[in-house]
Amino acid sequence: MTGRSRAAAALPLAGGLAIFAVILAAAPFLAGGLYVTQHEGDTLHLADLVLRMAEKGQMPHRDFMTPLGIAGLWPIALFSKLGFGFGHAFLAAQAMVAAVLFLPILRVAQSRFPGGLAWVFGIYALGMVLALVHGETNPASSVSMHYNRWAWAMAYVALPLAVLEPLGVRRPRIDGVLIGAMMAGLALVKVTYVVAFAPAVLVALLVRRDFRTLGVAVLAGVAVLAAVTAVLGVGFWIAYLRDLLAVAGSASRAAPGDTLGGVMAAPKNLAGTLALLMTVIFLRQAERMSEGLVLLLLVPAFAYVTYQNYGNDPQWLVLVGLFALTLRPDSLISNGLGWRLREALLVTGVVALALAAGPAANLVWSPLRHAFAKTDDMVPFLSARTQDADLLVEAPRVYRVLQQVAGDAPGQPYAAYATKGESAEKPRKPAALNGETLPECEMTMGYDAWFETAAADLVQAGYAHSRVLVADLFSALWLFGPFEPVKGAAPWYYGGTPGIDAADHVLVPLCPTGESRRDEIVKAIADAGWRLIEERRTTTYILLRPERP
Repeated sequence: MTGRSRAAAALPLAGGLAIFAVILAAAPFLAGGLYVTQHEGDTLHLADLVLRMAEKGQMPHRDFMTPLGIAGLWPIALFSKLGFGFGHAFLAAQAMVAAVLFLPILRVAQSRFPGGLAWVFGIYALGMVLALVHGETNPASSVSMHYNRWAWAMAYVALPLAVLEPLGVRRPRIDGVLIGAMMAGLALVKVTYVVAFAPAVLVALLVRRDFRTLGVAVLAGVAVLAAVTAVLGVGFWIAYLRDLLAVAGSASRAAPGDTLGGVMAAPKNLAGTLALLMTVIFLRQAERMSEGLVLLLLVPAFAYVTYQNYGNDPQWLVLVGLFALTLRPDSLISNGLGWRLREALLVTGVVALALAAGPAANLVWSPLRHAFAKTDDMVPFLSARTQDADLLVEAPRVYRVLQQVAGDAPGQPYAAYATKGESAEKPRKPAALNGETLPECEMTMGYDAWFETAAADLVQAGYAHSRVLVADLFSALWLFGPFEPVKGAAPWYYGGTPGIDAADHVLVPLCPTGESRRDEIVKAIADAGWRLIEERRTTTYILLRPERP
C-alpha cells in the first residue's frame, strides 16, 4: 500500500474516532450536572484536592499531602478556577485530556493495528479517558480513580509504540516523542505506572534495535520533566517523593483489594492470567521472540499496577488481546503439539477480549448512560457551596446515617465475647485520647449529615474561620462551612501528623468515617509530643486545641 493510499484508508478511522470522542465527551453535559451514585468518599477526596488548588492556590505535596500526581488534578482545577462548578469542571477536564490524547491514540491505531483492531483500540483507549466509572461491571457512576483511567490510556499509547513494529515505515521522531511524553505524563499522574512499565518499554525498543526512537523518547521525557521543574521548582519533586515514601511506609495503607498473588491466581483472575501466559508462550513458539520477551516482562508489571488499583480490574486484557491478534504469524507454523500458532493466538486474543468485554462495555457506555440519569433523589453533595451545586449524589447515601458499632466493646451486651472474637494477627487496641478510651464505632453512610452537623455546631459555638484538623480519613470540613483548609493536611489520611503544625483545633469524631484512621492520627499526635487541650464536647465529637511539644 502506498503512502497516499494508506493515508486515504486512515481517514475513516480518524473521522470515526473523532465523532465517537465528541459524543462521549458531550453526552454527560446533557444531564445538567455530574451525578455520582457510588464512591462518595472518593468524590469528597477529589473535591478537597481540586478546590484547594483552584480556590486557595495550594499545590500538591507542597501545601497538602497526597501520593497522586499533579497532572491528575490540574485539568479539573483549571476549569474550576475558570468558574465551572466542580461537576462540569470534571467533565470538561476529561474532554480536554481526551483532546490532548486523541492524536497519540490515533497514531497508535493507524500505525500498529490493522483493520478492525485499530477501531477496537481507539474506541477503548478514548473510552477509558471519558468514562464515568472506574471499571468493573457495576453500572453506577463514579469519578473515583479517574487518574487510573487516564494513566491506562497513556500506557496504551506508549506500550504498542514500543512493542510493535509499525505497519509502514518507522517514524522514530514521532513515536519517540509520544513514548517520552506518555511516560513523563505517567510520572505526573501516578508514578506506579512508570515503575511498572518503563523497564518493558526500554527492553522493547532495545530488542527491536529501534535506537533512534529510544533516544528521542528519552529526550522528550526529560524535556517534559525539565519544563515542569522550571515551573514548579526542584522542591516539587522532593516533596512528591516525600509523600510517596510516606504513603508507601504507612501502616494504615492496606491493599485496595486482592493480594498480589490473588491478582494473578484468584479464581476470578485466573483465566486472564492463563490467557496472558499462553499468549507469551505462543508468541515465542511463533518466533516472535522479542514481542514474547517483552510481554513476559509485562506480566509482573500488569499484576503490580492492577494490585495497586481498587477493584483490581485487569485493564490490560484488551491490550493483550490486541497484541495476540496483531502478532499472529502469516505462515502455517505449528508448535510441538501440532497446534497452528496463527489459530492458537487467535484463541488467546479472543479469550482476552471476551474476558475484558464486561468492564470495557461499562467504561465506554457510562458517559451515554449518564446523559439519561434519573435525578429524582439527587441532591448537591457539597451542600454549603452553591457554586458547586452541579455535583450531585443520591440523598439516601449521604443523609441516611448508618453506624457500625462494636457489640462486644466494654459496656455492650456481648462484651464477654470480646476476647474470643479477637484476631491473633491484629489484636484490638482501642485508641485513647487524654486517657479516655474512644468508642469503637464507624460511620458507613451519611457523610453530608455528619459534616453539616459538625460544621453548624462549630459555627454556633464561635469557631467559624478557624483551621480545624479532623482526625479521620477525610478532613474536608472546610467544604461544608466557613472554615479554612488546614495547610499541610492530607485530604485522605495515610499516616503521621500532616497539618498539625498549622491547625488551630483538632476535631476527634466519636464515630468517624474511618475508625482505624482516627485512632492512628490520635496516637501519632500523642507520640509526637503534642498536648491536646479539650475545649468542646458534643454527642458526635471532641474539639481540642493542640499545644506544641
